[in-house]
Amino acid sequence: MRAKITYFVLAAVLVVYFVLVGDRGVLLIQEGTPVTVVFGVAVLVMPLIGAWFLWQTTQFARSADRLARELEAEGGLPVDELVRTPGGRIDRDSADAVFAKRRAETEQSPDDWRSWFRLAVAYHDARDTARARKAMQRAIALHDGKPVRAARG
Repeated sequence: MRAKITYFVLAAVLVVYFVLVGDRGVLLIQEGTPVTVVFGVAVLVMPLIGAWFLWQTTQFARSADRLARELEAEGGLPVDELVRTPGGRIDRDSADAVFAKRRAETEQSPDDWRSWFRLAVAYHDARDTARARKAMQRAIALHDGKPVRAARG
């Protein structure tokens, strides 16, 4: 719950920032000289890109949360079997062992969104955020019946 509150507070701050930057862009365009118009347009592009990125990130988080709730209702969420250090950090060897199990499970059923979801969690636990995100995107696409791009490499 704390993560959601933090996310919404940061998103609200970003939206306020986008509005402020957009306002400055409009003021620059209203100045009317060629240089300020070009700068104004350039300044307006930044909040548009930021808003698009925020929207995409929010949609991704909502979809992943929806899959987590569905998997929890089925009793299929991965069990936390990771060994932790006294400070609470995940032991690397433990994360690698769990990852190997999840990867084997996904290789056995590559069209099952549940195995991709659990693999994404294993990637996250192994601190491989980029691959965790790609695995979760694949789980979402499989769940929603969208076409899935073939993996590269």
